[in-house]
Amino acid sequence: MDKLIVSPSRLVGEVKVSGAKNSALRLLAASLLTSGNIRLQNYPSTLLDACLHVEMLEVLGKHCTLISPQEIEIKEKEFPSSELRWKKRSIRNTLLILGALTGRTGKGKVPLPGGCKLGDRKYDIHVMALETLGASVWEEDGCLCAEVQNGTRLRGADIFLPIRSTGATENSILAACLANGTTRIWGPHIRPEILDLIQFLKSLGAKIEVRGQESILVEGVDELGSTHHEVIPDNVEALTWLVGAAVTGGDVEIIDFPFEHLEIPLIHLRESGVRLYRLDDRLIVRGSTCYPVDISTGPYPGINSDMQPLFAVLGAVAKGESRIVDLRFPGRYAYADELSKMGVRYKVKDNLLLIEGGNSLHGAEVRALDLRAGAALMTVGFLAHNLTIITNAWQISRGYDQLEKKLSQLEAKALFEYESQAS
Repeated sequence: MDKLIVSPSRLVGEVKVSGAKNSALRLLAASLLTSGNIRLQNYPSTLLDACLHVEMLEVLGKHCTLISPQEIEIKEKEFPSSELRWKKRSIRNTLLILGALTGRTGKGKVPLPGGCKLGDRKYDIHVMALETLGASVWEEDGCLCAEVQNGTRLRGADIFLPIRSTGATENSILAACLANGTTRIWGPHIRPEILDLIQFLKSLGAKIEVRGQESILVEGVDELGSTHHEVIPDNVEALTWLVGAAVTGGDVEIIDFPFEHLEIPLIHLRESGVRLYRLDDRLIVRGSTCYPVDISTGPYPGINSDMQPLFAVLGAVAKGESRIVDLRFPGRYAYADELSKMGVRYKVKDNLLLIEGGNSLHGAEVRALDLRAGAALMTVGFLAHNLTIITNAWQISRGYDQLEKKLSQLEAKALFEYESQAS
């Protein structure tokens, strides 16, 4: 997708939340740990990052088949290569591919990670985790490499994570599943996507015990088997439709809403005037009045950093000053410059984003700097007085499954322009 052209819209209708991007990608990486057959249900097949990841698996020796738009089967054609030879766009999940390859084959080589540019996103904790388990890790020709020097298997150890890092927790778990002995991961980030990964690995035969936020115990096994697994719903997608309905004064029913994964964000939204109604696994948003928000991001069950651009949209509509602090990625406010082109008034003081809400919003040509920034621009586009043209719009497709279909279901006026059309 080259451009997304959005007209003023009031979101109305039903929409079903797809499987979580941040879970599905981890499960795809984890499939490298086994030669067994895997089926993933509730799989978000149209995500650009998922399509890219499947291509990576094919290069590494897997055979991936879509059984339906929501189900994928993964089989092994041959023992996985230790090197991912890849010239296309990289994604952050290459770090997890490295952990899985090193755990399975004793070594790995992958392109340095890509993904959203969110400020200082280093991978030193990933390196530390692999080194703690006995691997040597180095950079070479734009790649990150790892190898177990003595033998072909990593060895269990105590991994002390200096911060509650989602990716480093996941990588530590993946690398430890086939290691010799027991690994204990101290200070892990326990959140829904990680629990989904653990459930998936346990269904393959991994021995994993979660001890809350204190630690995770992984007892290494010789091999893993086959499984069928259902991907959890995407909580950021669910929040996107919720905020979109609230700020447009819409009437939306969100199916498969992950209530238990969004308890803290829902509290803030209710306090900000959003009218929410729960009906079994559905959330109904109806005719809301928005008031200013005052939030900080933090580890689960708090507000995830991916969610703060959506809260900024809520603040842009509310009359008064909203305040947002991103504690995980300080300065993740570059999207505010793009929002300002549409009439959003803001300033950044230290690491505090201040939004003066309630001003008239208008359409403009803006650029999706990353996935969630693009979602925020799209949502403000529904509120603007005229057309909004979002360039670099492929970023949005990285994280929203069946986007065109779902916007149509919600009566959103959006025109998708693809590269072939543009040329």
